Amino acid sequence: MRIDTQDAAAFLARLTRLDPGAVVRLKGAGEHVALWARLPWAVLVTRTVKGVGPDDATVSAADLLAEVDRGGGTLPGRRDQQWRWPLPPAGARVVETVPAAEVHRIAAAAAGTLRTASTEGVGGRPVGQRALRDALLDHVAILVTDGESRVEVPQRLIQAVVRMGFLGRSAPPTGEVGPVQVGEVRIQAIGRWVGLAAPYGVAWLLPVSQFAVRPAVAHTNG
Repeated sequence: MRIDTQDAAAFLARLTRLDPGAVVRLKGAGEHVALWARLPWAVLVTRTVKGVGPDDATVSAADLLAEVDRGGGTLPGRRDQQWRWPLPPAGARVVETVPAAEVHRIAAAAAGTLRTASTEGVGGRPVGQRALRDALLDHVAILVTDGESRVEVPQRLIQAVVRMGFLGRSAPPTGEVGPVQVGEVRIQAIGRWVGLAAPYGVAWLLPVSQFAVRPAVAHTNG
């Protein structure tokens, strides 16, 4: 295994801060490796980095980060059976493009709402932290009407690209496939999947009922 340590470490460090026990799925293709993971709020995130890796393998994100940090090239012990989610198919269409600054603003507004509701309640009544968090994550932050279709971007996706650092502050790495311009975020859709493509990675969401939550030795879902 040989992958861009800086780009991979940035993805893995953010991921393990959000979920210390996360697993990461590596899918190699030519001179690039796609890193996939699932965040605690049911969003899939991916970043493509330069390098050569396994065709398809799942490992501990923390173990891979440790290996990358020490400059090693050994793939950690495989945990393929722990990956239980399908991946979005190829061929997504771009529905709309929005400024990255707007995505930041939406995320900040949600954080402010959560702080206010946590201290003051809603309508003067106290509300549990989990109920508040779930309500905010499910809130439709961006709605796009494309012809006869309606694409809803919930706060879950907004939080994913912001907290994973996908918006960045400079030019995206050359390893990214289909690079997004700095300062913009593309809303994508294919089937029931909705995605946000930012310069440093993509976040995807499929309704929870669509996820296949069953152990499997082989990767058969995507």
